[in-house]
Amino acid sequence: MDQKRFDTIVLAAHLDDGVLSCGGQIYQRAQAGGKVLVATVMAGDATGGTSDYAQSLRDRWQLDTSAEAQRRAEDAAACAILGADYLHWPIPDCIYRGGADGAMYYQSDDEIFGPVHPGEAGLVAEVVTLLAGLPDAGQILAPLTVGNHVDHIFVRQAAEQVFGERLGYYEDYPYVQKTGSVEEVLERTGQGWQATVYPLSETALGTKIEAILAYRSQFSTFWTDRADLERQVRGYAEKVGGERVWRRA
Repeated sequence: MDQKRFDTIVLAAHLDDGVLSCGGQIYQRAQAGGKVLVATVMAGDATGGTSDYAQSLRDRWQLDTSAEAQRRAEDAAACAILGADYLHWPIPDCIYRGGADGAMYYQSDDEIFGPVHPGEAGLVAEVVTLLAGLPDAGQILAPLTVGNHVDHIFVRQAAEQVFGERLGYYEDYPYVQKTGSVEEVLERTGQGWQATVYPLSETALGTKIEAILAYRSQFSTFWTDRADLERQVRGYAEKVGGERVWRRA
């Protein structure tokens, strides 16, 4: 990775999280001349076994065993639309991670949004090593962990070890659309929080939508058609006034 300085680095667990959650901010900062990097931690290929659950997701995405390579290409295209750089690290998505016996750790929706598997005790340290090698940046954004996805939890925990109080926390979209989901996360920390709202221009919001559309494989997971995507993305932006970033008070 070129060690140039970035104005903003967005830390993403998966190959769409950064754009889904921060796409409007990314575009506006790039348009203002800022350098933005979207660094995706769990962007690697499946290196071990697989499961019926993982295969069911590939089937839904209409992708074969080259799924992650195609998803990386989608992310590169989305970042290009927004004017951001991207970085893909080789840790596999949680659906591809498992023990020495070949059994996958996470084999259902409940498990990927549930407790971290005890077999992954060392993964935070691995992510810490990756994050510590990042270029300098004026602002670092990490997932707030709305939705409680295990990979988002790993990224947040590692980011807190590396960057501490410097961190800002973005709202994990689309999980944040669930009523009360943000409050649940903030209350769980037992600390005070302050939100900064970044208003989005119509151009920024429209460009964010175009970037989201670049993730063709993920479309059916969240939306029925383009009109549904636009309704949901615009609806949440109108609700909060743009995109929100949280910091410890």
